[in-house]
Amino acid sequence: MAKTTVGFLGFDELSLEMAASLIRAGYSVNAFDSQMGSHCSMELSKLGGVKCTSPSEVGKGAAALVILVPEPNHMEEIIFGPEGGLKGLPNEAVVVLRTAILPSYVQSLEKQLADECGRSFVVDAYVCRATSKSSDGKIMITSSGRHEAIAKAHPILSAMSEKVYIFYGELGAGSKIKMVNQLLEGIHLVSAIEAISLGIQAGVHPLILYDIISNAAGSSRIFKKHIPSWLKSALPLQHAPISLVESLGSILGMAKSLVFPLPLLAVAQQQLILGSSLEGTQDTLLHKIWENVLGVKLEDVVNEELYNPEEVACQLVERSKDVKQVAFIGLGAMGFGMATHLVKSNFTVRGYDVYKPTLTRFANAGGVIGNSPAAVSEDVDVLVVMVTNETQAESVLFGDHGAVAALPAGACIILSSTVSPGFVTQLDLRLHNQGKNLKLVDAPVSGGVQRAAMGTLTIMASGTEEALELGGSVLSAMSEKLYIIKGGCGSGSCVKMVNQLLAGVHIASTAEALAFGARLGLNTRTLFDFVTNSDGTSWMLENRGPHMLDNDYTPHSALNIFVKDLGIVSHESLTRKIPLHVAVTAHQLFLAGSAAGWGSLDDAAVVKVYESLTRVKVEGKLPPLSKESVMQSLPSEWPVDPTDDIRELTQNSLRPLVVLDDDPTGTQTVHDIEVLTEWKVESLIEQFRKMPKCFFILTNSRSLEPEKASSLVKEICRNLHAAAKSAGNMEFTVVLRGDSTLRGHFPEEADAAVSVLGEMDAWIICPFFLHGGRYTIGDVHYVADSDRLVPAGDTEFARDHAFGYKSSNLREWVEEKTRGRIPASEVASISIELLRKGGPDVVCEQLCSLKKGSTCIVNAASERDMAVFALGMIQAEFKGKRFLCRTAANFVSARVGIISKPPISPKDLGRYKERAGGLIVVGSYVPKTTKQVEELKIQCEQRLKCIEVDVENVAMKSSEEREQEISQAAEMADIFIGANVDTLIFTSRRLITGKTPSDSLEINFKVSSSLVEIVRRITTKPRYILAKGGITSSDLATKALEARSAVVVGQALPGVPLWQLGDESRHPGVPYIVFPGNVGDHKALAVVVRSWARPSRLSSAKDLLLSAEKGGYAVGAFNVYNLEGVEAVVKAAEEENSPAILQIHPAALKQGGLPLVACCVAAAEQSSVPITVHFDHGTSKQDLIEVIQLGFDSIMADGSHLPFKDNISFTKYISNLAHTKNILVEAELGRLSGTEDDLTVEEYEARLTDINQARDFIDDTGIDALAVCIGNVHGKYPPGGPNLQLDLLKDLHALASEKGVFLVLHGASGLSEKLIKGCVNLGIRKFNVNTEVRKAYMDSLAVPAKDLVHAMASATDAMKAVVAEKMRLFGSAGKA
Repeated sequence: MAKTTVGFLGFDELSLEMAASLIRAGYSVNAFDSQMGSHCSMELSKLGGVKCTSPSEVGKGAAALVILVPEPNHMEEIIFGPEGGLKGLPNEAVVVLRTAILPSYVQSLEKQLADECGRSFVVDAYVCRATSKSSDGKIMITSSGRHEAIAKAHPILSAMSEKVYIFYGELGAGSKIKMVNQLLEGIHLVSAIEAISLGIQAGVHPLILYDIISNAAGSSRIFKKHIPSWLKSALPLQHAPISLVESLGSILGMAKSLVFPLPLLAVAQQQLILGSSLEGTQDTLLHKIWENVLGVKLEDVVNEELYNPEEVACQLVERSKDVKQVAFIGLGAMGFGMATHLVKSNFTVRGYDVYKPTLTRFANAGGVIGNSPAAVSEDVDVLVVMVTNETQAESVLFGDHGAVAALPAGACIILSSTVSPGFVTQLDLRLHNQGKNLKLVDAPVSGGVQRAAMGTLTIMASGTEEALELGGSVLSAMSEKLYIIKGGCGSGSCVKMVNQLLAGVHIASTAEALAFGARLGLNTRTLFDFVTNSDGTSWMLENRGPHMLDNDYTPHSALNIFVKDLGIVSHESLTRKIPLHVAVTAHQLFLAGSAAGWGSLDDAAVVKVYESLTRVKVEGKLPPLSKESVMQSLPSEWPVDPTDDIRELTQNSLRPLVVLDDDPTGTQTVHDIEVLTEWKVESLIEQFRKMPKCFFILTNSRSLEPEKASSLVKEICRNLHAAAKSAGNMEFTVVLRGDSTLRGHFPEEADAAVSVLGEMDAWIICPFFLHGGRYTIGDVHYVADSDRLVPAGDTEFARDHAFGYKSSNLREWVEEKTRGRIPASEVASISIELLRKGGPDVVCEQLCSLKKGSTCIVNAASERDMAVFALGMIQAEFKGKRFLCRTAANFVSARVGIISKPPISPKDLGRYKERAGGLIVVGSYVPKTTKQVEELKIQCEQRLKCIEVDVENVAMKSSEEREQEISQAAEMADIFIGANVDTLIFTSRRLITGKTPSDSLEINFKVSSSLVEIVRRITTKPRYILAKGGITSSDLATKALEARSAVVVGQALPGVPLWQLGDESRHPGVPYIVFPGNVGDHKALAVVVRSWARPSRLSSAKDLLLSAEKGGYAVGAFNVYNLEGVEAVVKAAEEENSPAILQIHPAALKQGGLPLVACCVAAAEQSSVPITVHFDHGTSKQDLIEVIQLGFDSIMADGSHLPFKDNISFTKYISNLAHTKNILVEAELGRLSGTEDDLTVEEYEARLTDINQARDFIDDTGIDALAVCIGNVHGKYPPGGPNLQLDLLKDLHALASEKGVFLVLHGASGLSEKLIKGCVNLGIRKFNVNTEVRKAYMDSLAVPAKDLVHAMASATDAMKAVVAEKMRLFGSAGKA
């Protein structure tokens, strides 16, 4: 197969890397450059690429032409000239314009390509290197263009890069995204210099500042990239001021044309202008400006004595004093977490806050409370103050009932509020003047509410050695990183001030950048993704950017905090005479936000300042995507199916996969796997000793409140640990199987598992589920809706009252669900590109390189992707890595190498003969389920009884009304199922929710428990049970049906698990269909119910006779005339477990009419054994045409009274007509003598079947069965007995076998057992029986009876005895 060719017109270092990637991916590469003797072109040849001698040679036969756009004066010749790159390029090829020049120029070039050259497929591409930790140095491409062009270009762009960012629409996105990134770089560069300079002036060593801030919220990539070289060797910054000034000037020019303010960028550019103009030189270093401002030489400052603040802290903690009593003032969001963590760390803590409910909460958490600062400060060793600002600190220390007056002599005060260094210095002096030897530790904190509660804050502490020794144990308990800053009180606040300067500027610059990007017409979410992988990113951009994109300003840290913190910076700028242009401008932006009434919102709300001024909308809702386009744009799948390798490794491994399933739907991709619904240690030991590769434990924890779910998972994990130890110290991997639409108790269950099983190397998050249409692409989780992929955060699942969320990007979802404990920036990712280009070995390498305790999300768009990841994970486990997995169903089947099999039908389980009705129970309330229920009722209206359970009655009203609703539903269901009717029980479709998630879970419990009680009260054993919805299916299995175990036998429909319940359940062996609430289209439920509905016939007439042929027996066809006759045949058939045929003669039809036919059809449908209905001896076309419409399974077209050719014509006509209705056709050749139902054929009219005529007859008519005449008669045989020509029968059987038709013998009444068996052995598969059955009926009537019903019963029994005898004689008994 020929390789796809990509041409390069213009070739540089980046082109070489892209070409190398294409060649590795199986493409061929042609290239031309004016300097084709360069190093890059030489390397291309080594890789197998082709160096072309002219531009026209490059495009010949290429699927894509990548043009490194030259200067305009070279454009015409190289691209459009007679020997230009477009010559020979196929019309369907895509042109990739690699450039970042102004959008207007790129758009004019696109127009020229379209107008002059007819080029329809044109995209642009801005190519650069990623600088993120995970992709450092790898190629990134930003491309824009029309959908059709992007779809064609995307596979090629993906093949030659690590990441591709797509913007649909007009060309020029590359230029725009570069502008936004440079805007951030410029602001971050100048603010980094401002921050370091402020720290130097405050007396903090700049390298210590760098070490602390580079690991704190004030960090940015520019800060990390440029500050070390600037400080350590006074090298020029990478951005020469003059070139950067020009770039930022272009951006400001664009903003001016758009009438868009960029205040931060404007003042940053002013500083850079100053640097470039100083002393009239262009290469003046920015640090020279600041040396002039500070009056010091940077080199001298850097060379001052250096120390390690963390080492100093460690030494301090080792010699810190024991502390018994701690007072804590200020129990706000941060303070409450800090104080309660101290309680958990076994300190006695007295707490005070002005807000009384908080005091109650603190007391409940184990703290001691007081009614004033003074009350809690008596007799304590250490006082921690964590109030909002300097005014509050002054008040609680020195105001009425202040703490200072009550503190014992020698006590230590730890001030953790963010205040100005000057305030700390004054406070230290004031405390010294109290004469009580009070010691002050300046210890501002950073890290947020979650880290405060966990004791993992970053603390920057300063003070005297004596003060630090006294407070050291408290500081250590509250922190993960403790820095001791030398220089006395105020130094810690100086470091915090510098960090806050950068953090505040970075939030404001993120707002400015995203708002400007929105004004440029860029998708802000894609812009954000690009920036996080480039030099424009910062810790705050990655943390606060999602808040802006989600338009979610729930306060994690209020905007007014930065009004205060940057106010401190502005004040220090004034008092220290340091111009901090960018920081002060950022302060003004936060002030504007506060003035607009947004001060109590999250600090990310500063973006609203830009939105309100310019009327742009930063919110970056991910758009729905074309599923087809997205799938086509992805790289080709990994070429090797890893399933066999997985199966081999799991077979040899002693590490089973234990799946804790939060509802039963997690079994939707597996088969032949056991499910436990209880987790006693003994049961788990038994399971481990079976050495399974996998087993499930049904927890149903999704129906519980978070605390109960966590306790349950801890209990199960403790039991698993104990059982594995008892079973031989077995290792196992735990999977927390959750919802593929991201609902469930995360991270609570994961935290619970880790608390028992120990820290894992990584948490694996993998919600891909193919059958449900759940895909993770580019770290974004999508839900398929018809031909679109909808971001999960925009679906109804995200609005779940108990488990709702906003983020579709899984990195951000992890941050959202962990409430910031795990920032999005710290979440690792396995990309589809890595899976498809690198394969299992690279997956293993990536997993092994993760920092211990990481969280890693897995992208996947196919089951092959899932299998590649699974094999890589197994390889990592063999290297000793331990993982905890939070996944959807597909991961489990991939991880143990399960090969899917077709959906299971009732016939596969031998359940198709059961008579009782099926039970369908629907509790799920998601909109998809509601649509499915409506469609089910429409499609199955005639064969389904519906019982609606009013949710309001069972969940919101009195116990009496609840009981009435339950008992009525159970009674009706019992009746319907017993009457062999499939029955649907469903909850009313109006969703009722509580005021809180806990209230909603309680309502869910009441509804689910009512369904449990209804099913418990149904005494009739259903043919099958279908439970719709995760909670519903779990509760019914465990509580209503009392199942402790089950086997997953497969799926009833892709994604719909089918269980068989264990022997201990109320209904052992009954198929149990677990139908998830969010699986399938609107017809899926109806499809399953229809496929599991009891068939109207257990067998067709043809299948009935085919089974007889295979089994070597015959089926009796018994003429019936009334209800008693029908009942006699059916009862005999069921008792003998025999197939049978109910046969109606024309005379009987004339008397009984349609009611007789209806009676036979209904009896056949309700029978527990295969029974069909046959119309016998139809001699009239008109009669037969009418009969074909009445529901018969087979008919006899009897043209035996006609000449041979007329018989053929008559029979062929009826046969063709009947076959359109799938009706089996029997015909007669020859003619029987005798009488049947008043129709008499004289002996002289009778004739045997002619073997030669039979061959032509079968061929010409297309019949299915042939009634033969071999000496048999209708009615009674003559006194000499029957004289059957068995040799003729033998020849006819040979012919019938050749032609594939069945042989029928009329006149079975009166034949001996020997003759009957001889006929069966010679191929008779249907015997007609009438005379003996009629005689039994008539004889019974001769015996007087008390009443008509007794006469009917007697007649039925008499006929049944004859029928049963014949069934045994024909060999059909026991064959049903």
